This record gives sequence, C-alpha cells and structure tokens, in this order.
Amino acid sequence: MTAPLHEPSAKAAPNPVAAAAPGAVDEAAAVGGDTEPVQGRSPARIAWERLRRDRLALAGGAVILALVVIAVFAPVISNLIGQDPNVFHEDTIDPLFGTPKGSLGGIGGEHLLGVEPVNGRDILARILHGARISLLVGFLSALVAVVLGTVLGIVAGFFGGWVDAAISRVMDGLLAFPQLLFIIALVSVMPNDMLGMTGSSVRVFVMILVIGFFGWPYIGRVVRGQTLSMREREYVEAARALGAGRFHILAKELLPNLVAPIVVYTTMMIPTNILTEAALSFLGVGVKPPTASWGQMLSNAIDYYDSDPLYMIVPGVAIFTTVLAFNLFGDGVRDALDPKGSR
Repeated sequence: MTAPLHEPSAKAAPNPVAAAAPGAVDEAAAVGGDTEPVQGRSPARIAWERLRRDRLALAGGAVILALVVIAVFAPVISNLIGQDPNVFHEDTIDPLFGTPKGSLGGIGGEHLLGVEPVNGRDILARILHGARISLLVGFLSALVAVVLGTVLGIVAGFFGGWVDAAISRVMDGLLAFPQLLFIIALVSVMPNDMLGMTGSSVRVFVMILVIGFFGWPYIGRVVRGQTLSMREREYVEAARALGAGRFHILAKELLPNLVAPIVVYTTMMIPTNILTEAALSFLGVGVKPPTASWGQMLSNAIDYYDSDPLYMIVPGVAIFTTVLAFNLFGDGVRDALDPKGSR
C-alpha cells in the first residue's frame, strides 16, 4: 500500500478569545477598544484647578473684583445713591459740637454710612471715590516696579559679571534708602502744575513713580535669583547650541518661565503699595482735599474718634478689607503656581 499523498493536517489550536465566554469577550473589547485617550493639561489649567479649590483665595479674588468695579464706576454709583462726595450737608451737623446729628454718625436712609463731622459730606460717596485713588496707586506703582524689576533682574542674572555687580549694588542702595521720608520731601516741593496735570493729579503721578521706583529692587532680586538658576538649564544650552541669540534666550526661554514668580510677587506688592499711599495721605502729603482718600479720612477722624468713632472705623475697615483680600488671593496664587505645593 502506498503512502498517502498528503499528511493529515495538524489540528488547529483553539482560539482563546473565541473559546472564551461571550461576556468575557465583550469585557475585553470594552477594556481594549472603548477607553478614552488621556488628555494632557496645560500648566495654566493645572494652576486654575488648584486655585479653584482654594475657597479663601476665590473669596479674596471676588472682593478684589468688586473693588475694581466700585473704583471704575464710583461716579455712577454715587449718582445712583444720590450723593456727591464733595457736597456739604450742614443740616446734618450739630452746630454746637460739630458732630453728626443722631446716632451712629448720622446713619440713615439718605446717608447709609453717615456723614463727616463739621461739613457733613457723605461718607459712603467718599469711600467709593477713595477706592479709585488707592487702587490706582496700588496697581500702577506695582506695574512700574514689575517692569523695572523684571528687566533689570533678568539682565543681571543672565549676563553676570560687572553688569550683575552694578545692578545688585543699585538694588542694595535703594533697599537701604528711607523711601517714606524721600516721598514726603519730594511731594512737599512738587509744583501744583506739571506735565499738564494739576493739584491731586500731580501728587498721584509722583506717588506712582516713586513707590514703583523704590519697589523694583524687591522683585528684581527674585527675578535675578531665578535667572541665575535657569540660565544653565538644558533648554537654555540647547537654544545656544542651535544658534539662538541672547535676546531670543531672554525673551523666549527665560522670561516665560519667570511668569509664575512675577505674578505671585505682584499680588503681594499691590497691598503694600495701597498701605503706603494710605500712610502718605494720613501724613498729609497724599492727594489734596477735596479729593477723597482713605488715609486722609483716617487722618481727619483722629480729632473725632471719641465723639464719632464710626468716622474712623469705616475707612479703616475699607483699608483692612482691601489688603486682606489681596493677601488671601496672593497666597492662593502662590500655592496654585507652586508645583511642589500640596493642596
């Protein structure tokens, strides 16, 4: 008998997937094919998610936003409540003692926070307009300090050598300079008319420049230190190897990585500038009357703290609330931008 032309084919190996139970097949398909792709998150989104979980920071941010709206629309709000910050209401003042009639500093339906002693100006209207001066000086002087501090700090840290030494010595000199005394002396000798501005506008302009000029060394030191630690990183060395110039490295490689500390320090600097403006107005070298200012109201309230304590409490609470809101928001921003933080 001859052998068969073809060997009998080997038995096919069983398919483990086909042999599995139908439920197992469906589960494997669901696990392998229906999973959603993992989506990346940008640093800004991560920071926002961290900040959103901080209720105190969000509360501070809400107060800051409300203060900005109040400052911008202060004239509109004053018209809505029917009060002008510079109009005298002598009928609300006791002619014998010069204090507001009634209890709680003349609080009533017409004057929601009472009136000032002697002249009877509405306190709420003056608080609203005083917010414009405080926030204007706080924000713009911080802007001046941030621009100067960022530019000089990154230049000092990147170039090093005699450039770093010269800028650092200037920082040390400004940090040791008596800022408050210098502003008092400068504002006292400033003319009433300058660059097309008159009166309180001149003093506000001078305060913004001087506070910002003396504030830039603080942020300049932070930027310089961060630049010194980043200028030898791999991505900077890679940019140099690819032929990138110094300006490109400064603007495209270093500056974007300095945004986080700059933002954090700015939120901390604004309340300090607001307190400085209030102190200058309290000492009488801030804005001129009848321009409203919280520090000026505190200064005027000293003579009436025993007979009309509310006149001192209202501007004091306004300053305290504003500074506290900025500090809470600044702490939240710092924690949100810090990748090592645990919230």
